[in-house]
Amino acid sequence: MATAIRPIGHEERLSLVDHLDELRTRLIISGIALALAFGICLWQNHTLLRWINEPLNKQTQKQVERGEGPLGQTALAQQAVLGVAKSTEGLARTLSAPDSGLPAAVRARLKAQIPQLRKDVAKIPRTPQGNKPVTLGFGEPFTTTLTVSFYFALVLALPVILFELYGFLLPAFSPSERRVVLPLLSAIPCLFVIGVLFGYFVVLPAAVRFFQNFNSEQFDVLVQASQYYRFAATTLLAMGLVFQVPVAILAAVRARIVTVRQLRKSRRYAIVVCAAIAAFLPGDAVTLLLETIPLYVLYETSILLAAFMSRRWAREGEPVTTTAAPLADTADGAGPAGAEDSSEKTTKQTEQSVQTIIDHTDPDL
Repeated sequence: MATAIRPIGHEERLSLVDHLDELRTRLIISGIALALAFGICLWQNHTLLRWINEPLNKQTQKQVERGEGPLGQTALAQQAVLGVAKSTEGLARTLSAPDSGLPAAVRARLKAQIPQLRKDVAKIPRTPQGNKPVTLGFGEPFTTTLTVSFYFALVLALPVILFELYGFLLPAFSPSERRVVLPLLSAIPCLFVIGVLFGYFVVLPAAVRFFQNFNSEQFDVLVQASQYYRFAATTLLAMGLVFQVPVAILAAVRARIVTVRQLRKSRRYAIVVCAAIAAFLPGDAVTLLLETIPLYVLYETSILLAAFMSRRWAREGEPVTTTAAPLADTADGAGPAGAEDSSEKTTKQTEQSVQTIIDHTDPDL
């Protein structure tokens, strides 16, 4: 019986029931890891919400300083009230002084009002409140908290889920194929984390700044919590997936879909594609440049990695095709007969590969 604890060798033959049992065990382990991560994130939901609200708070504070939006107008009103209260207190102290010329009873009443005036001024907030996302539904704070906790739990449990997925697919690869697949699978979570960080520190603040300031003089912009968190999660996930470009390019080179030479010749098109992706993301001209440069650096890094891995694959006896194979080998004098031998050899290799897959799946077939 297959288990998720014991790795399965490439030569082992398992029945369909054994494969399903192994898949069930690995799904249970992934579910337990996701549940534990969800419990931790729900426990620390205040920290997570404060972290994801930080770009919105910074942009809102900039609007407050400029006196824009509902909070900006509130801040201006608070400052005006504080100024009037300060002037009133100064005037009361002046009039309650012995040399003010007022009757003693009037001066006593004015002096008695000064402590109460200070208490009232102390109750006025120095900074406007309400810079957090708003909720409109009765249970929206609860459901939104659960949603954000689940998003972060999925990110935390991703290494375990990928490990279980890799363990399930591992027996299908030969030892030589594992040496190729393992570095690619190891790079996926690392690049995903880098993409999420890039999205949080660069893309998300730019998006918030763009949407909060777009035609803001015509609207009272109130950010709804569920929509903001959904937008933030989509943006971070998209950047995490975009940063998988090196893995996708290496896989395409390995599968002989493209060659390193073709990648180098397509640099101009790559710049256009990177700029188009950056333009699709919200932001201004400066943000467009900040988003285009890292994407193109990823493309150039992919070319370097593909060239390095191509030389390594060639040394291992599995060269990566860079040009189309000729139909006839003129150097050896081989004509159509050589092509027929090559076709017959390819057919035999295909038959052997199909037979190997059948034997590995079920010995009774």
